[in-house]
Amino acid sequence: MKTLALSTASRSLAEYANELTDEVVLLTKPNRPIAAIVPLRNVDRETLALSTHPGFLARIERSRREVAAGKTLSLEQMRAALATQGKAPEATRSTRP
Repeated sequence: MKTLALSTASRSLAEYANELTDEVVLLTKPNRPIAAIVPLRNVDRETLALSTHPGFLARIERSRREVAAGKTLSLEQMRAALATQGKAPEATRSTRP
């Protein structure tokens, strides 16, 4: 990761972005991170939007706490739980008069 103090940046941010390969450029003002220029190879807009959405990030953090506390089921446990419930009832068609 490269660090770039905004006070010493001699070129436009676009020029720095054009030089990106796989490395992140961390922008600082004064010595405090304020932004980053990140290469977005193989990233769609939806993924990018979710990666910064506060609600989504809160859900991920909650899930990580549940995993750490052992409050999750393995795939095998989930399959066994679903198998004991039997088949779900088939959806009924709605008929309109």
